[in-house]
Amino acid sequence: MIDHRLHVLRTLAEHGTVTATAAVLHLTPSAVSQQLRLLARDLEVELLRPEGRRVRLTPAAHIVLRHADALRLQWEAAQAELAQHSAAVQGTLRLCGVSSALATLAAPAVTTLRTAPPLVEPLIIEEESTDSYRLLLADEADIALVLPGPDAPPVTDARFEQTPLLTDRQDLLVAAGHRLARPEGVHLLEAADQAWIVKKHNNDSYPLLLAACAAAGFTPRIAHEVKEWYAVSSLVAEGLGVCLLPRIVPLPQHPVVRVPLLGEATPVRQLLTAVRRGSTSHPVINAGLQALHHTATSIGT
Repeated sequence: MIDHRLHVLRTLAEHGTVTATAAVLHLTPSAVSQQLRLLARDLEVELLRPEGRRVRLTPAAHIVLRHADALRLQWEAAQAELAQHSAAVQGTLRLCGVSSALATLAAPAVTTLRTAPPLVEPLIIEEESTDSYRLLLADEADIALVLPGPDAPPVTDARFEQTPLLTDRQDLLVAAGHRLARPEGVHLLEAADQAWIVKKHNNDSYPLLLAACAAAGFTPRIAHEVKEWYAVSSLVAEGLGVCLLPRIVPLPQHPVVRVPLLGEATPVRQLLTAVRRGSTSHPVINAGLQALHHTATSIGT
């Protein structure tokens, strides 16, 4: 019901170029430009001005975006209120997020929702946090399980409601027999001379590793870039490096050891739930949020 071109304008405001906007929205640059030209024509205002390779939003464009955010909030609230008055509340709950959170939190949470009112049919999508926010804005997901990071919107972003879900401790994963494979734990600084295994690009674990190591007083030497935890564990087992492993990620059947990290500033990651602002009172979304928080409380870390 909300003009999709407003979402295109909002995305351009965030990414600065037509090319980047097209990539995020899975459109061609010409399609983005055409939609924004048509929006400017229909509103009878100038929305963009060229500025080198980028474009700058005009004062009129900022006014349009401010009202667009208010319209989206009202539309989400209207949908939620209408759903509350439905005789039989049921529907599809679309969850997205990082793989470890989906496996440990989303999967058990939605299992209970399929058999209890409101009747919910889950749809689960694995994405990194930045893309999960994009899915929310595109109305392709209802709840996102995300990690705060340098590219994530701040908690004050008026488009989202972000709520802490679970504090997930980080352990050091080393090969069996490694000098740091001590059950009593180690300080992260003791691993400063190690080779590290992580996925550097488009992955939430890399900024978390950099922040943890910086707090411990060193910069990690990235030796291998691997995304999937099973593959990471395989490389660690072969002695090719070490990694930080979230506490909620189960250990694969490899000769590896999960070592607790000691010290006052032990690394953790904070998992959040994110939804479009105004949608939390929708019965299906509310049921999903409650189920996720119940699951998080029951597992702890």
